[in-house]
Amino acid sequence: MKISILIIPLGIATLVLADGDSTTSVFEVPLVRNPTYRGDFQAQMQKMRNRYGSPETIAAAKKGVGLVPVTSPAFDTEYYGPVKIGTPGQTFNMNFDTGSADIWLASSTCSTTTCKSHRRFNSSSSTTFRLDPAKRRFRIEYGDGSYANGPIGTDMVNVGGIQIRQTIGLATNESADFEVSKMDGMFGLAFSSYESVPGVKTFMTNAIAKKAVALPVVSAYLPSLRRSGGKGGHYLFGAIDSTKFHGNLTYVPVTVKGYWQVTVQDVLVSGQSLNSSYQGIVDTGTTLVILDDKTTAAVHSKIKGAYFDKQEQGWVVPCSLSKAQTGSVGFRLAGRVFEVPMADIAWEPVGKGKGKLGGEICYSGVQSIDSPVWILGDVFIKNNYCVFDQSAIPSVGIAPLQ
Repeated sequence: MKISILIIPLGIATLVLADGDSTTSVFEVPLVRNPTYRGDFQAQMQKMRNRYGSPETIAAAKKGVGLVPVTSPAFDTEYYGPVKIGTPGQTFNMNFDTGSADIWLASSTCSTTTCKSHRRFNSSSSTTFRLDPAKRRFRIEYGDGSYANGPIGTDMVNVGGIQIRQTIGLATNESADFEVSKMDGMFGLAFSSYESVPGVKTFMTNAIAKKAVALPVVSAYLPSLRRSGGKGGHYLFGAIDSTKFHGNLTYVPVTVKGYWQVTVQDVLVSGQSLNSSYQGIVDTGTTLVILDDKTTAAVHSKIKGAYFDKQEQGWVVPCSLSKAQTGSVGFRLAGRVFEVPMADIAWEPVGKGKGKLGGEICYSGVQSIDSPVWILGDVFIKNNYCVFDQSAIPSVGIAPLQ
């Protein structure tokens, strides 16, 4: 979903590999925050409504383990990292997004102000680029009018050391909405059925088929400003880092292959059930947790000082909540409750005015839109290790972070 590093010391990670083989290919993409970014809350909410509503190295001890620095904007808004495309490789900051399937970025032939605000891919400088022989084009369009479109082709795509030939979209036209984003493009991690061009397969589908990854998984360990100063997160392609979470992973079955859609059995506020169940998407490309209007109101009714701010067009809570040592909003999945601490419900300062109880107010990390699904975005994922398992029976493995 579009809403929008720290080096790990050698030898500290325990990686779960296929058949216990420590020499198979495992790749890690670590994350760090960008402290200079200021998000646009209302713009992000609108894009969600339109979409869902209608060079450092680590651990030489394990062959093929690669580290790629990744940047994250302030307030844990979105997470993206460098991907090399072409021969020789051209590096781009890509938003790793389990809520979409395409890989696309701006073409060097695009001369608009929006395209020029990002790194652009020069296909003529790559000896391995091949334009699609059928001259097909991709087009991604959002209900608010934002869009990107252009031709597709194939080239070598390298993510943390995994390199395969992959279809990419080259945007020759982007709407101005993309101009303010720090990312250069999108790297979709959803299922191939959600590719914008029929018949195109995703990077992970192709990597699995070519046995380029040890396990058919992508593991997300997102950094958090509150927990770690926004440092030390990563994506792992083909492996699971068991040092990053408590206990065992609970595997939640995917109910619809498209997004990573699962059944959310209940929502709880500080342990109190709201008796609310819905289909939900675990989405690294969405910043917040998004629920239906009724459930969102019920959540905030149990948070002192929370209210819906008509001017801000969203729910707000006292910023003092960020210091809370107790309380949580929990989500029951496959019989287990996974929590978002109350301290993370106070998300981004509104930057003006006082709350009803006095003191500064912050946007809540839980918001609502008119949508057929809930969205468990980064507010949830940065507190819970998530493994996107693309086995024959796909599932999302989840466990609370250490």
